Amino acid sequence: MKVLVATEKPFAKAAVDGIRKIVEESGNTLALLEKYGSKEELLEAVADADALIVRSDKVTKEVVEAAKNLKIVVRAGAGFDNLDLEACTAKGVVAMNTPGQNSNAVAELALGMMVYISRNQFTAGTGAELKGKTLGIQAYGNVGRLVAKIAKGFGMNIIAFDPFLPAEKIEADDVTVAKDLDELYSKSNFVSLHIPATPQTKKSIGYDLISKMPKGGCLVNTARKEVINEEELVKVLTEREDLKYVTDIAADNQAELNEKFGKRVFATPKKMGAETAEANINAGLAAANQIVKFFTTGDKTFQLNK
Repeated sequence: MKVLVATEKPFAKAAVDGIRKIVEESGNTLALLEKYGSKEELLEAVADADALIVRSDKVTKEVVEAAKNLKIVVRAGAGFDNLDLEACTAKGVVAMNTPGQNSNAVAELALGMMVYISRNQFTAGTGAELKGKTLGIQAYGNVGRLVAKIAKGFGMNIIAFDPFLPAEKIEADDVTVAKDLDELYSKSNFVSLHIPATPQTKKSIGYDLISKMPKGGCLVNTARKEVINEEELVKVLTEREDLKYVTDIAADNQAELNEKFGKRVFATPKKMGAETAEANINAGLAAANQIVKFFTTGDKTFQLNK
């Protein structure tokens, strides 16, 4: 079987070397398409691929249809909105992600941004400490749990809301369970978002929720920009001069946010949540292992388009 690694933004060399070892030792072949500059290059490369590993590269309907032999595609990372799941299903292609491999990197960044904004983006002036503040975690999955664990080291109080998780699982980590989002936002000095972008969550974080935050509250987004109602974010930041917003995914109106709200907002130059050497390697190796297991045993543990 031919496994294609198609990455406009390549994996680290150690990750590529590890992927190659896993793929070739299992009797398969590896092909690389790195730093490609056009969609046509990708379409040509996938034509005879049996398996595909990508990072944030878009696997559209056109890509899936061009890959005549494709049986499985794995997104090396947790998010998978770059995969056209409907197109994969229509062509009988198994689509997977690699949940958990980037979690620690994202969690550390979330706390780092909290420190950064609390200390006036490391400029002169009196800042604030995280100790004693309440952190609300929206979605208590792999990343949310790690955010809670790290935040406890800062001496923060943790409250979480996740309608898909039994309360006892959250409480087992000595984390308070919020009964709903209103309670989460109204009780939290910081709210850290870890929800996916779905039809239900897109633009779901807006004026009504953010305005419930206590004085000096800060919304932290290492999830997806699509979950934010950006127009309502402008409205609430305008009305509440005490609120802050930090994000790992620049808003479509980020220039407007920067101009209007100065040091109360911050966006990383590019999405950096998974940008650590460790996460890069972990996600790549996990993708390769999942493909090998799929070919050898039919394992579909992380299938997304069930």
